[in-house]
Amino acid sequence: MWDDQFEVSLRRHLPFIAPGEQLTPDTSLRDFGLDSLGTVELLAALESAYDVRFSDDALSMETFETPEVLWTTLSTLRTPA
Repeated sequence: MWDDQFEVSLRRHLPFIAPGEQLTPDTSLRDFGLDSLGTVELLAALESAYDVRFSDDALSMETFETPEVLWTTLSTLRTPA
């Protein structure tokens, strides 16, 4: 599972999720309002918060489909090669 910082960052970019509503690994981020501008803003927020850079191959709609996919991608970037 992801850390609190990730969830807070993610929720800031999901305008259609209620404050008490649970964010599950398979939640559709698009269904909760993550649009293209929100995706770019979320990307910048995550890169800043975790001091990483998403590679070009990670910049796809699939990466931002669910919290689980996004967290897995972010975790991979945080792990030294």
